[in-house]
Amino acid sequence: MQTRARVARATLAHMVVVIVGLGNPGAAYAKTRHNAGRMAVELVAKQNNFDGFLFKKSACALVTTGSIGGVKTMLVLPETMMNLSGRSVLTLVKSRKAAEKLVIIRDDLDMPLGTIKMTFGHGSGGHKGVESVMRAIKTKNFVQIKIGVSSSTAKGKLKKPSGDGKVIKYIIGKFSPKEIPPLKKALKKAATVVNLFLDKGIEKAMQEANTTWQ
Repeated sequence: MQTRARVARATLAHMVVVIVGLGNPGAAYAKTRHNAGRMAVELVAKQNNFDGFLFKKSACALVTTGSIGGVKTMLVLPETMMNLSGRSVLTLVKSRKAAEKLVIIRDDLDMPLGTIKMTFGHGSGGHKGVESVMRAIKTKNFVQIKIGVSSSTAKGKLKKPSGDGKVIKYIIGKFSPKEIPPLKKALKKAATVVNLFLDKGIEKAMQEANTTWQ
């Protein structure tokens, strides 16, 4: 008898998995904290030797397709502003069943820089890009890979900015030089989790993503 993981893996193999990196388009927002998800998807494309991203007008997004672990995969970088990300996703994910094979990769202010977390069927946590996706496809039953972007104390206590103005300034600010090493480590971890999800299924991917690591 097939295990749940094998059944899930077989299901993945028979449909296109859409992986979306949330962020804001344009050079002004490149390498900012709010674009961590976008950066992770760019890394997935590079690691798996996908062709370059091309603009898909109907989705208002940069798109490239290929195969990871034998699963047909579409990588997507919305060219809308973050708060309108759902417009792009809706054109590519047309049913709740398809949404179950959707992966949204995004930044998370409630997690320290250098950490990631994978969830399924969870809320937005106040993330406007995720809220836009949920409104557009009318479900929260999709995978999220969250990349922590907040600073923390030496003892690991989160130093999250407070107040709308400070939060906005922080998330659209660029990573400092000392933040780049933990960021790169987290992006690499996120890419590894994507590959595991496609090759081994969600259980293995979650185990890898949600295990404390240094």
